[in-house]
Amino acid sequence: MKRVLITGGAGFLGSHLCDRFIKEGYYVIAMDNLITGDLKNIEHLFKLPNFEFYHHDVSKFIHVPGELDYILHFASPASPIDYLKIPIQTLKVGSLGIHNCLGLARVKNARVLIASTSEVYGDPTVHPQPEEYWGNVNPVGPRGVYDEAKRFQEAMTMAYHTYHGLETRIVRIFNTFGPRMRLNDGRVLPAFIGQALRGEDLTMFGDGSQTRSFCYVDDLVEGIYRLLLSDYAQPVNIGNPDEITIKEFGDEIIKLTGTDQKLISLPLPKDDPKQRKPDITKAKEILGWEPKVSRSEGLKITYEYFKSLSKDELFKMAHHREFEQK
Repeated sequence: MKRVLITGGAGFLGSHLCDRFIKEGYYVIAMDNLITGDLKNIEHLFKLPNFEFYHHDVSKFIHVPGELDYILHFASPASPIDYLKIPIQTLKVGSLGIHNCLGLARVKNARVLIASTSEVYGDPTVHPQPEEYWGNVNPVGPRGVYDEAKRFQEAMTMAYHTYHGLETRIVRIFNTFGPRMRLNDGRVLPAFIGQALRGEDLTMFGDGSQTRSFCYVDDLVEGIYRLLLSDYAQPVNIGNPDEITIKEFGDEIIKLTGTDQKLISLPLPKDDPKQRKPDITKAKEILGWEPKVSRSEGLKITYEYFKSLSKDELFKMAHHREFEQK
């Protein structure tokens, strides 16, 4: 039985990856410090003989006994609220965290796949964004802690690949949605659905003309799985190129939820990308991958998930568990 370590395994994407690797017959070790992750995302796996959980911060030394075939580094705060509240942890998990993962991979002779992000492109001047585009990032702006952590993570991974000959894979993830997203994490989709369910007006930033491209989580996981098992070491965009403005998206949510709230406008945050759309030519050619689930289909499933949450969960604000301020 092949063994895989998934850091950030109790998070939104990490937990879906745990499910996928269990389904594929792997022995799965999930690691998470639970600053933004939640054990309820993976509690259904605890009874399985081929699953275990390590409550650990990857920014500190990692020890995993036994063999490892694959390491997927998905530990990181991943929403604006997170990386504005815990900027130093965000930088550490993308620097010390990846260094620890790569060191472990060398010892175990394991292949590493890292979760990078469309945010490495910053506020892009090229549209749609191909992997060859180097980005337009403000390193000292409020979002810089996330963007630069991910850019550094890519550079460190590629250095281990070229210098040590380590087998590495880099996925650049575009906006993804689905069950287990944190309702109050500041991202537009859970924010809109949460506001609709609470009977509040939907708040968009600016005039809503900025665009996003939303990929359903099952499609994303399929792309990641194919990339891990491929022979391609350069970065690959995985996302859905079906682009929509935030205003149009808000209207879609109002229609989906059957609420009569209105869209109201708030000031645009600093360095907020005006447009976001992946060029997925490489994913199609190299992995034979493209998204299958339409936005409307994925939204219905996601809405049902959010509707099932308790009143307490619906009304609580985003929180971060205790952590050391270092």
